[in-house]
Amino acid sequence: MTGPVQFRILEKTAIEPLTYTGKELSPHWGLEKTGVYGSLLTAFIGPCEVPTAHLVDLEDRLANDMIRAGSMLHVLGELFGTTLEAGVLYQRLFIVWAERLLRESGLAVTRSGDDLFFEDRKLSVSIATASPVSILIHWGLNIDPSGAPVKAVGLQQLGWGNTEVLAFAKKLLTHYIGELEEIRIAQCKVRPVSSPS
Repeated sequence: MTGPVQFRILEKTAIEPLTYTGKELSPHWGLEKTGVYGSLLTAFIGPCEVPTAHLVDLEDRLANDMIRAGSMLHVLGELFGTTLEAGVLYQRLFIVWAERLLRESGLAVTRSGDDLFFEDRKLSVSIATASPVSILIHWGLNIDPSGAPVKAVGLQQLGWGNTEVLAFAKKLLTHYIGELEEIRIAQCKVRPVSSPS
């Protein structure tokens, strides 16, 4: 990945929600919303309404699935200069950090792959894909799971309001980007080695 990663939180969406429909998972969406160039994570609170036709996951699309929730914390990532395989690893690393910080806050969540669960109910959704110029990732953490097509739970049911969710988003993104920066520096501080003659 080229250059450091930045983040922005669209806090006004806690008052005027922005619905995630799947179309937002597109190149330069974050740039258009924030004016920030380069690799970027853009977070906001809003409903989720992704019809089958907008699903990126072909397994879900072939099964005629859809994604819906009354409210989610959405994080849209666009990473430049990397591969889809690395993007999937970045996707997983984000979920690992989310699990860790939620558990530290007292919520007994568990991770399976790139999904988080509370007891047997799904707490999150996530997908990573490639565009012609970048890797795109969406993470969604349920706040109000109303309308979800699967057994789901939201942070609202676990005692969190939008203020707590936004504070958590800032903490999560700060820790996550800190680790991405450590990975970037680790690549820059080593000398090359060659096979002995």
